[in-house]
Amino acid sequence: MSGRTTFGMIDAWERVTARIRLSQDVSIPGMLHAAVVRSTIPHGRLRRIETSGAWTVPGVVAVVTAADLARIPNLRPVYGPQIEDQPVLAHERVRYVGDMVALVAAENARAAREAAARVVVEYDPLPAVFDPIEALRPDAPLIHELRPEEPHRGHAVYFGLRPIFGTNCCNHFRLYTGDIERGFAEADLVLEETFRVPAAQHVAMEPHAALAYWEDGRLVVISGTQTPFNTRQILAQLFGLAPEQVRVIVPPMGGSFGSKVFPRIEPQVAVLAYLTGRPVKLVLDRYEEFVTLTRHATVVTIRLGLTRDGRITAKRVQAYWSTGAYADCGPDVARKGGFGSVGPYRIPHVAVDSYCVYTNLPPAGAFRGYAVTEVVWASERMMDIAADALGLDPLEFRLRNLLHDGEQFATGETLHDVHFRECLEAVARALHWEQGSRARSPEGRLRAKGLAVVMKGMTTPSRSEARVGVDRAGRVTVYSSTVELGQGARTVLAQLAAEPLEIPYTTVRVVDPDTDRTPFDNRTTSSRSTYMMGNAVRQAAEALARRLRELAAERLEAAPEDLELLPGAVCVRGVPERCVSWGELVTATGSDELQEHAVFRNEGGLDPETGHGIASSHWHQGAAGAEVEVDPETGQVRILRLHAAVYAGRVVNQLTAALQNEGSMIMGLGSALFEELVYDEGQPLTTNLSDYLIPSFLDLPVTLSHDLLECPGAEVHGLGETALPPVPAAIGNAVARAIGACLTELPLTPERVLRALRATRQEAS
Repeated sequence: MSGRTTFGMIDAWERVTARIRLSQDVSIPGMLHAAVVRSTIPHGRLRRIETSGAWTVPGVVAVVTAADLARIPNLRPVYGPQIEDQPVLAHERVRYVGDMVALVAAENARAAREAAARVVVEYDPLPAVFDPIEALRPDAPLIHELRPEEPHRGHAVYFGLRPIFGTNCCNHFRLYTGDIERGFAEADLVLEETFRVPAAQHVAMEPHAALAYWEDGRLVVISGTQTPFNTRQILAQLFGLAPEQVRVIVPPMGGSFGSKVFPRIEPQVAVLAYLTGRPVKLVLDRYEEFVTLTRHATVVTIRLGLTRDGRITAKRVQAYWSTGAYADCGPDVARKGGFGSVGPYRIPHVAVDSYCVYTNLPPAGAFRGYAVTEVVWASERMMDIAADALGLDPLEFRLRNLLHDGEQFATGETLHDVHFRECLEAVARALHWEQGSRARSPEGRLRAKGLAVVMKGMTTPSRSEARVGVDRAGRVTVYSSTVELGQGARTVLAQLAAEPLEIPYTTVRVVDPDTDRTPFDNRTTSSRSTYMMGNAVRQAAEALARRLRELAAERLEAAPEDLELLPGAVCVRGVPERCVSWGELVTATGSDELQEHAVFRNEGGLDPETGHGIASSHWHQGAAGAEVEVDPETGQVRILRLHAAVYAGRVVNQLTAALQNEGSMIMGLGSALFEELVYDEGQPLTTNLSDYLIPSFLDLPVTLSHDLLECPGAEVHGLGETALPPVPAAIGNAVARAIGACLTELPLTPERVLRALRATRQEAS
């Protein structure tokens, strides 16, 4: 089968007819519905929780506070994937507006919500802090007490944590290469600028939904989670169970974009199910989505040393990540954003300090473009600022400094299969960069072009396992814990299983993740599934093909190498009448299904003190370019053209790859122009889709296009996120060039653009 063939999604009909059952659609007879009582202040001590009003609502079965958790034997009511700092329910104090204070279970969802609204909570307010830089000041209120003598590592941390004890910093990532002071001393020009990226919301179509029940001492959770095995482990630790006593089942999901990485509401429904003895389901509303998880608000300061001929001698980065009230995966975000801030450039002297900092805001965690969108905004804006200061073309300046095959990145690892130049040049061609990067429309609007390049790592080290089986009816099944988020993973895995078996991919069944049925996978994140799980599936399918040939060789009295696979049969090559069906071969073994298992790993890791080592087993590479038009009277930005180029190595599915690129670009456009979570002293002001804006069809560029770059013989490169991070920077560079101003803060709202334009005019006058 050719990778060039256009493969439609195997579940396309179910998608367009809404027949896919998502987590929010699951129901079990006798189940209760849950609702959450949430904190209304950003930081305070719990003085009193009055639940009597909730019990007056007909249908209420349980009202649970932290005090009730003692009724569960062996419960350790604190969890967290990388730092165990999040209580199942707030105990003694709350840490952000939206913190879970109490739970209600009732016979129907309306009764549960009404009862939750009748719970009265009284607080003694405490000082709060909302900015990550302010949170690191010596006089800042401590949101958590991090002490060396206490265990703080969570199950899902796979790197060296470096908290700064006695502060709000839960991880300090360092990357030091060369001699930074020497690098600045060798520079002819030193520039410094500070950039900001706000918190953002994932706005997945399907909200968080989970259902839990207990069966013969085992906990079963049906949930929309990207991390079934992490969730199983965390729940097992929470309840003092062996991992095998917890089963996590994951239906297809209606989007996630990182919002459903690690447990969000699974511990709460599991607790309610235990205390009530009945299945319990919780589905969050849209307001709750906004206070459940966000993208990290980030402040990045970059100092850049340059020679007159456009060579970078030194780069110092200080990045501050607001991880909110609980760490979640913020420590890893600071780590990946730390080495990602260097960019794909040849820089002999590098110093990066990246801080993950607690604040009294909703928790921040994984977001599509994981940690890189924020630092690419800062780094690639800085590249344009530097090019302007040197009087160089922004494209030429980047090309002079890009890393090439065989060169070393700042971590000390040698890069291979490097295609940053090709990505940038493809974008430049699409924008007709050679015709000039700045102009004015006949109507007087300001036009300009901008570009940016991205280097994004993949989770390293990690592991994916898969089984591929054929049953007595000759049907092929893939057993994989890769989660279908809407990205088309099931289709791609079906293709990769079908190729070695020489069958149509549409005949392959792909089982949804179920920790009792499907083998281990780290998680469905980091654009790793097609590469990691895809390789595991392909290897298992190849092993199954060999096994079928070996079994058939005995029946057909022929050498395995003289046999060929046909759909559902093994035949002697050139003698089509000498065949045996797959079903016959399986039946002859005495089993119901013949299965082969494969494991695929990548290796690496970084020294927590220096940041040196293998950050990524391979790098996701891409670039984006934008042509914009700015109205000088209103500050409104219109995107005329948006183009991305992503290196894919080898494309498995042209259709899904194209959809991933286009989706990433549109999300990047939203981050560039609209998306921003706004708070007033910790109170969220943008809590619905009327106040929080995402792109509509009317906001799309006049021309939206992309390139999928391939290389003969290359391995598959993940691309589910690569086109997103460079888009805000490319648009920002274009807008800055159009108005002749320095833009350092996202999003580029008309107010911000107009303010910058007027400031530039005042300086000129």
